[in-house]
Amino acid sequence: MGHWTLADIPWDMFDSGKVDPEIVRIVKAASLVEQNGRDYTEYLCGVFHDDPAFQEVARRWGGEEVQHGQALGRWASLADPGFDHAVAAARFTAGFRVDLKARHSVRGSRSGELVSRCIVETGTSSFYTALFEAVDEPVLKDICHHIAADELRHYKLFYTHMKRYLGIEHLNRWQRLRVAIARIRETQDDELPYAYYAANEPDQSYDRRRYVGAYTRRAIPAYRWHHVERGIAMIFKAAGLKPHGRLNRLAANVAWWGLRRKAARLERRAA
Repeated sequence: MGHWTLADIPWDMFDSGKVDPEIVRIVKAASLVEQNGRDYTEYLCGVFHDDPAFQEVARRWGGEEVQHGQALGRWASLADPGFDHAVAAARFTAGFRVDLKARHSVRGSRSGELVSRCIVETGTSSFYTALFEAVDEPVLKDICHHIAADELRHYKLFYTHMKRYLGIEHLNRWQRLRVAIARIRETQDDELPYAYYAANEPDQSYDRRRYVGAYTRRAIPAYRWHHVERGIAMIFKAAGLKPHGRLNRLAANVAWWGLRRKAARLERRAA
């Protein structure tokens, strides 16, 4: 069966009565991050400049990411007719740029780059799975179902190529874990908060701390324990650790506790 297209989405089933305005705001931001797949494709093709097999994978991945952004942006425009996805996307890319001329990975090796990509796909797969289960609006639910499946498949693609490069570069588990932790910490960088700002409040002054909080406060409530446990298992696998067992469960418990604590802190701050 071929990959889904925008024509496969049941747009005529859109139900404005089931739209949550808070979800609309994070979907707008997500649509801009996904749309940025084109720039990330160029970055990856530069890093893997002499690997045509991986470049083909990267281009296919990037095209699917852009389609995710288009689907989410179209839904956001249905939920909020005043939202112009193309204008917001241009605003976002003007303020947040990927290094398109890079010839070496910021992770120090190609194996490290692929570990990092696995961590990103873990986050997106978990997010869209959580959103799929949390929302009632049928069109958004269908879009999230498609995207979550894509992101899990993308994880497997990057993992396959990571294993190939580990046979060349021989990163050990500690090195892979360091890359994974570094990439997880980067969820607090400018990409998501700037996307939230560009999509929702472009007339305001950009403040990273403020928009990290604005995005995170709306996204966290969608998550449940099983999303976190599955995400930790995927991270462990990419880092070369046993994805199931006592250590995984301990890490998932700590992550779940931290997530709920952060949610409570952000709610207090907002109040």
